[in-house]
Order: sequence, then structure tokens, then C-alpha cells
Amino acid sequence: MSEHKIEVVINGRKHQATVEGRRTLGDFLRMDIGYTGVHLGCEHGVCGACTVIVDGVAVRSCLMLAAQVDGSEITTVEGLAAADGTLHPVQQALRDNHGLQCGFCTPGVVMTLAALTADEAKPTSQDLEAAMSGHICRCTGYQGIRRAIRQLTGETTGAGDHA
Repeated sequence: MSEHKIEVVINGRKHQATVEGRRTLGDFLRMDIGYTGVHLGCEHGVCGACTVIVDGVAVRSCLMLAAQVDGSEITTVEGLAAADGTLHPVQQALRDNHGLQCGFCTPGVVMTLAALTADEAKPTSQDLEAAMSGHICRCTGYQGIRRAIRQLTGETTGAGDHA
């Protein structure tokens, strides 16, 4: 068995661990560290539920090994809201537009949209909708998610109202 010592920053907190070489990032985050907002669905990278941000890029944590993130900064859905509980703009837009139901796909959707809208990036609603093709949601029919995307891009002001 191959073991690797890693040091990562997760949601602003430094973590050191020894991980098996075959341990996925998703399993490490969820089972070893306790970030249960990382949802493991298909474990093949298809559904997008396990998406987290590693060094500013949205990645499928089920397809990445924990040993690969040594020295990286990782953000999970638990790390997006402000310390005072104020929701991240993506979380707020999804809340405003009923872009979630059962919540299983929500963390992955949130993390993808957060990565694409970070650092004052100005993607179009078409760009964000295209990114959603990597996510499977069985509950919403995607309409609430699409309304949230339009809110994020300034095309609406929320809850489907047109700007």
C-alpha cells in the first residue's frame, strides 16, 4: 500500500494527513476530514455532485486523488458563505430562484458556478448554462437553476423577474 503525506488548506484551514495513494479527493474530504457537503453520486465524474474548487478551478473530486492536492487550496460548499452566515452570491441566487429541491446536486452546481464567476469574471448566461451540462439534477427540471444563472449574470433581478 502506497501512503502519501499531504498538506492542504481547506476552506481556509490547514490540514495535514497521510493518505493512501488510491484515496480519492472526494473520499478524503467527506470521510476523513468531515466535509459532508461534498456529495459522491456516480463516482465516475458524470453527475457533478462532487465538484469542489482546487486552486481556483472546479474539479470533480471523485476523479482526483487526494495525493494530487498536496500544497493546494481547496474550497468546498461549506467554505463559500461568509463567516457571519451571509450566503455567497451563487447560493443566494439559487435560493432566490428555487434552484434546488432535494439538494443532492446543489453543492456541485454551486461550486461550478462559484468558480466560473470568481474574481470578477463576467461569464454570459450561455457560458454558465453550458457548464451545467456537466451536472445531473433529477428534481428541478433545471428551470430554477437557469433563473439563478440569469440573476448571476444580471439578466434578471431574482425569482424570475426581468431586469
